[in-house]
Amino acid sequence: MMLQYEGKVRIPSGCAISGMINKKGQLFPGNDIVKSIALMHERSNGLGGGFAAYGIYPEYKDLYAIHMFYDHNGAKETVELFLNRHFNIKLSEKIPTRKVSSIKDAPIIWRYFALPREDKLIESGLDENEFVVRCVMQINANFEGAFVVSSGKNMGAFKAVGFPEDVGDFYMLDTYKAYIWTAHGRFPTNTPGWWGGAHPFTLLDWSVVHNGEISSYDANKRWLKMYGYKCTLQTDTEVITYMFDLLYRKHRLPLEIALTAMAAPLWDEIERMDRKKRELMKSIRAVYGSALINGPFSIILGSKNGIVALNDRIKLRSLVAAVKDDFVYIASEESAIRVICPKPDRVWAPMGGEPVIALLEGVESI
Repeated sequence: MMLQYEGKVRIPSGCAISGMINKKGQLFPGNDIVKSIALMHERSNGLGGGFAAYGIYPEYKDLYAIHMFYDHNGAKETVELFLNRHFNIKLSEKIPTRKVSSIKDAPIIWRYFALPREDKLIESGLDENEFVVRCVMQINANFEGAFVVSSGKNMGAFKAVGFPEDVGDFYMLDTYKAYIWTAHGRFPTNTPGWWGGAHPFTLLDWSVVHNGEISSYDANKRWLKMYGYKCTLQTDTEVITYMFDLLYRKHRLPLEIALTAMAAPLWDEIERMDRKKRELMKSIRAVYGSALINGPFSIILGSKNGIVALNDRIKLRSLVAAVKDDFVYIASEESAIRVICPKPDRVWAPMGGEPVIALLEGVESI
């Protein structure tokens, strides 16, 4: 009887996330991350899939790898004029893809390896990262038919409208090697399924894959706008990436404080803490109340230094973690880990609001 409803029923708990890191920084191909996310096929509906990979461009590791979608050649020409005014571009090329029957209506998919022009940096008075962020915001907000997919160094995002295993095949991820992979299978509920709206969402080296629904999106978006961030991608997940960039990179909060601001303890829990911790939590909630992310969520945040996984405080979305030798795995379901790591050393389900932090060896923070 239920088969007649398959693919037609709204599933608020849908979406799948998966991620893995080799803590020694050893590179490994994308086959395993595709296999992991493919196991959770029923959590998606074909309206979005994507991956982030770190360490894939060692020959250009000191350059910003700017991945772009263009709706048409006119948009490409206009953006390239902008990029050439602001960057020294070392290489411009089409991102390799292969034909996959289920992936349709692909935009022009391009990448540039570049550094900001020295004269433009001096003129702006900004550091390199902030300069790149402002250029990304300008392109996404003001250039019709163009969208920045990713903009970090030695990393990239690969996403599309489709099931994630088909997206991985389309982008030939078996030909890339990375020390961190994250993946997402999308089941959009309140926002459209389109190429730019697929996960991961990125900015500089940050990437976010997310299962859930951000009910505080409008409040978060208005607060971010005060600091120059423009949410233009028609989905609530975008705010998580920008929020972390603001709290951690710009405000320089310690990782634990930034995560607490985004997934703060409930007030009755705060009241039961010892005095010193209680005052700290109250201060965080008072100063960064607009950074609080409400609603059910599980996320994996990727960066060049590692990954962080986090649930909402009352754990309304599933999240499982595991460790095997130098690898750390995170996924929406334990089965998605065991399909690529049958005998992990340890498996656990993190508590709500309890982060899982996996860093490269020798690195102290994300």
